[in-house]
Amino acid sequence: QVQLVESGGGLVQAGGSLGLSCTASRNIFSAMAWYRQAPGKQRELVARITLGGNTNYADSVKGRFTVSRDNRKNTVYLQMNSLKPEDTAVYYCNAQVSGLPYWGQGTQVTVSL
Repeated sequence: QVQLVESGGGLVQAGGSLGLSCTASRNIFSAMAWYRQAPGKQRELVARITLGGNTNYADSVKGRFTVSRDNRKNTVYLQMNSLKPEDTAVYYCNAQVSGLPYWGQGTQVTVSL
């Protein structure tokens, strides 16, 4: 069992920045990722980072979002800059452990005009 706890969501104006963090209850020796789900839409991958630090991003966030991790703290981060209203969603942390997906409870990010 793995628990993932996210924090850092909130309300921000367009063009602003927010940082999210997700702490796991144990060491994660695999990739971790951030997903988001907007109302009426499917959950989508935002950013992913491997254990070694290799990253990939959704095209819609490239150049604006940065994913990072601190393996000593079992924590993954998502720094979001130049936020747009279309970034409004619930953001979820994800980790795969022993072939099973684990999800955080989600944190709301709302970007206003």
